[in-house]
Amino acid sequence: DAPLQALKARLGILKGSLSSKDTVPAAARLTANAARVRAGLTWRELEARSGIAAREFQGQGSAGKRGFRRGTIGRLAAWFNDADLRDLATSDVYWDTVVEIVPRGVEDVYDLEVEGDHNFVANGLIVHNSHAAAYALVAYQTAWFKAHHAAAFLAANMSAVMNDTDKVKQFVDDTQAHDITLRAPDINESNYRFEPVDAKTIRYGLGGVKGTGEAAINSIVEARKAGPFKDLFDFCHRVDKRLVNRRVVESLIRAGAFDSVNDHRASLLASVGMALESAEQASRSINQVSLFGDLTEAAQQPALTEAQRWGVKERLQNEKLALGFYLSGHLFNIYRDEVRRFTRTRVGELGSLSPNDYTSRTYWVAGVVMGVRIQSTSGGRMGVITLADDTDSNEVIFFGEVFDKFRQKIKEDELLVLEVQLRARGGGGRMVNGEYEGGGEGRASIRAINALDLTEARNRFARGVRITCNGASSGG
Repeated sequence: DAPLQALKARLGILKGSLSSKDTVPAAARLTANAARVRAGLTWRELEARSGIAAREFQGQGSAGKRGFRRGTIGRLAAWFNDADLRDLATSDVYWDTVVEIVPRGVEDVYDLEVEGDHNFVANGLIVHNSHAAAYALVAYQTAWFKAHHAAAFLAANMSAVMNDTDKVKQFVDDTQAHDITLRAPDINESNYRFEPVDAKTIRYGLGGVKGTGEAAINSIVEARKAGPFKDLFDFCHRVDKRLVNRRVVESLIRAGAFDSVNDHRASLLASVGMALESAEQASRSINQVSLFGDLTEAAQQPALTEAQRWGVKERLQNEKLALGFYLSGHLFNIYRDEVRRFTRTRVGELGSLSPNDYTSRTYWVAGVVMGVRIQSTSGGRMGVITLADDTDSNEVIFFGEVFDKFRQKIKEDELLVLEVQLRARGGGGRMVNGEYEGGGEGRASIRAINALDLTEARNRFARGVRITCNGASSGG
């Protein structure tokens, strides 16, 4: 509103007759003066020979002079045979006064379509819609790279945003949509950045693992030049412990970067302290002669700490800790077959429903809680969760009393079965007490009115119990 009001105020003090589409800005006198100087003429000589009045071209000209007619600049261009003046006279870019200001609402700039020649306000600046031509060229070039070199294109984009896991996740989803394989991070194969392996394969960059850092990864890559790492102990013995500390090693294990040498992530994680201590001890005694120096390296190396292997849920939760999202699968898939029997609406379908489907109808939907944030409003606290299934993710809002009632069930990485209602909200608006205000295309605001955990959902929707017998008997 402020930019529009400022424009209207400015329009009110301007006289509409001061300029027109036939006008070239007064700054054109600099180009005319440059042509005169090249010709070696004075202004008086130029006026006498060309028949064009030169008074307004001299110095700053009259204070009220807003510009020159295109015809006048064209005559000068022809007389001098000057390309710069000719460009000004024949340009398809026009300078004009503002005739009318009509608010059109708030829209994303790249979606703005207005018939005819118009200007619009973008981030407080008046921009002519012809600027879109430059963006169109960049968009075309980008689309060409993505279409013909998709793996390299996506790898470069993931490398550019590797410190922002939300953006990396968007590109990971894009690789799946384009049937591109994203290989897990690997201490023996990956480098710092994401890299294309071939036209349909990308190797995950170790720099995309949380808690690592470029110096630590470069140290690992340098140590690897002597040969691939054989196991956790070999890794800890060879890397620079000043850069590759316990946190780095644990993050790499959680992300699956050690799977190529040992896929027992629980045992590896439990053995990190022992492996680092073994490496430190080896460094201290490297110049000492051991009494048992003839023993083989295998005999001296301790065994990994025994631990129970992680199940699918633990593995994915640890991947999320290290990468910011699940990489090798999705937690929802653990429950998918069961919950699909009593929730037919997918999370990805909620945002695409027509406003005609909102009314007072409710929908049952199931998903894993990916994130939770709490906001304070004048009406009390409310919770906003990111709910995801195997189709998409969406934000679901728990208002006041509903949030207080179900807050103990709202936990990250846990399944929730929700009864929700949809309400229209304006695009590009702002949130006021949980309500989105603004114009533009309507979008769905998803509000929870009931929440069940898996056990409660089974009790609520179960219609019977199926018992399967294998025919064997242990009794008489």
